[in-house]
Amino acid sequence: MDLRIFTEPQQGADYDTLLRVARATEELGFDAFFRSDHYLRMGSADGLPGPTDAWITLAGLARETKRIRLGTLMTAATFRLPGVLAIQVAQVDQMSGGRIELGLGAGWFEEEHTAYGIPFPKEKFGRLEEQLAIVTGLWGTEAGKNFSYEGKHYRLADSPALPKPAQQKIPVLVGGHGATRTPRLAARYADEFNIPFASLEDTERQFGRVRAAAEEAGRRADDLVYSNALVVCVGKDDAEVARRAAAIGRDVEELKANGLAGSPAEVTDKLGRYAAAGSSRVYLQVLDLDDLDHLELISAQVAPQLG
Repeated sequence: MDLRIFTEPQQGADYDTLLRVARATEELGFDAFFRSDHYLRMGSADGLPGPTDAWITLAGLARETKRIRLGTLMTAATFRLPGVLAIQVAQVDQMSGGRIELGLGAGWFEEEHTAYGIPFPKEKFGRLEEQLAIVTGLWGTEAGKNFSYEGKHYRLADSPALPKPAQQKIPVLVGGHGATRTPRLAARYADEFNIPFASLEDTERQFGRVRAAAEEAGRRADDLVYSNALVVCVGKDDAEVARRAAAIGRDVEELKANGLAGSPAEVTDKLGRYAAAGSSRVYLQVLDLDDLDHLELISAQVAPQLG
């Protein structure tokens, strides 16, 4: 099972903090560093010193890391025009030497749109579908040929479809809990399907829907990677688990029920149960970005047990 580090910088993190976490991610052997794409803090966090832009952050990290994959869970389709997004992601992929992945979602947090003057359309899923068609269409257009698209929300005419990414195909992630439209969208456009913060039962059910949708679309179900995103809180003993839970304002028992919490053995066991449900990759949502010892513990005592 791949373990990836997943951060929520809108809760309070500057670029230097994210760079330290990304470097630790690389040095400790994790597969990837991902971040959310939000402009406003959630809950009781102060969000200081203020938001950082996901793709500007990843551009910087692309030049300051060597091995790890880099990406978003999830870029909001409401934040960027699809043609501009395709250019941004392709350029950052070039800057990284071909290590970028794009998670793209519909966008949902209305307050951050209001706070920064970003339009928040009522009909978001259709926009997401068109964005996926356009971004993948631009990247997939043969060099020297143009790309055009006529949709309800976006129109492109004779685009040169440049620049091209360094990778032949940037992996695209689609995710969510939707029972019908989301699996169909993943089956059509995604290289990976991610379900965030879901129980074992909901994970298995949703993966089954996506696998069925892929086969209905003429794809092999195993062509997709199936992954989870789960909050993580690991400690060498009960006291350390409690300390880490308190640092992020969470209850230990709630974290054990809804995430990956407890001793290394407990967390390894639960990861094994997610693997049995069909997950081959887990994004560990790390909320205390100053606690690099937490990452060291996971690297030393959880990752080696997963094979």
